[in-house]
Amino acid sequence: MRGVSTPPAPGLSARRDAEATKAAILTAARYLLARHAHADITLKAVADRAGVSPPLIVKYFGNKDALFARVMSFDTDADALLDAPLAGLGRHMARHVLASQRERGADPLLRIAFAPLHGDHGDILRANFRAQVTERLAARLTGPDAGLRAELAVAALVGLGVMYGIARGPHLREADADTIADRYGPLIQAQLTPNDAPHP
Repeated sequence: MRGVSTPPAPGLSARRDAEATKAAILTAARYLLARHAHADITLKAVADRAGVSPPLIVKYFGNKDALFARVMSFDTDADALLDAPLAGLGRHMARHVLASQRERGADPLLRIAFAPLHGDHGDILRANFRAQVTERLAARLTGPDAGLRAELAVAALVGLGVMYGIARGPHLREADADTIADRYGPLIQAQLTPNDAPHP
């Protein structure tokens, strides 16, 4: 009959609720990891930010190490960061960093700035960052020194995130995202586009 909605299948609502809860936990953990060292973050702090109980985090992720192993992956973030044609990728990446800061309160790339210098967690975060962000970007580039150019482009992005999210530059925070992307994008794009001109 028209106008009559079909009730959701049994268990469907519960599955949706579980997925929404997991997403909230991961978002909270990413937010905290973008601002604090891993060792300083407690499950209670993640639970409080996500609006859940610590035992629920254990139920879904096992323990703090398992949760942060998931959080330390950059795969999903890199999917969004690199989701543009190469010719316009610099602008897209600059705008994406600003949008992440403004909409989610954190730039996923900034997690690398808080990687501990020593210990397994820092090593994992750095290895993931290299493989899933800089090396993946380098694989898309043509011309010489693709690895170096990818790292320089990402360095510029991390700097933008630091100035916005940590230094809280007032002019940057007040400016329109498209204006910043238009001005900062070419700086990043200069590394993404090969320069075959001979050096003097």
